[in-house]
Amino acid sequence: MALVVAQEVPTSSSMAVPHGPAGVGQARHRMREHLRTGGVPDTVIDDAVLILSELLSNACKHGRPLGDALSGDGDVRAAWRVDRGGRLTVEVTDGGGPTRPAPATPSITAHGGRGLNIITALADDWGVRDDARGEVTVWVVVHEGRPDREAGPVREPFPTRVTSRSAPRIPQMPSRGFADAFDDLD
Repeated sequence: MALVVAQEVPTSSSMAVPHGPAGVGQARHRMREHLRTGGVPDTVIDDAVLILSELLSNACKHGRPLGDALSGDGDVRAAWRVDRGGRLTVEVTDGGGPTRPAPATPSITAHGGRGLNIITALADDWGVRDDARGEVTVWVVVHEGRPDREAGPVREPFPTRVTSRSAPRIPQMPSRGFADAFDDLD
């Protein structure tokens, strides 16, 4: 199924977002309204808004603000555009950080570390672009339905790209019936 975009769709939007959690909701709202007004299907919008949230959260947690601000007082940049083929590209640019964006393999009980894995599952493609000023842009391409193979590079399916460490084997519990588990409570 190909994404059909109405002719009146603005081709792009860009906004400065405060470096911190305060601007994430505002950016999500603006993107949702912008894409909905342009006739982009709700399923694509939902994925794009989640991706934008993850990218902004990562930029604020791991990256510096753009420009000369040393911590927390500057902005990051969020941008999105729909091309003629119906592919939606979402980008977030920050001032760089101590590490490169890469999917993690968090433990089951970890409170974070799943954002880029979520993005990988939702996106046709994503990557990282650095520039000479030290700015880092993470970009993500989203497309409705099956990826458009003629529109550009597409990664392998999610399970073949992300591998996890094997968990240690949990020893078998002694065999007890369900009712027996409550005998010790008396």
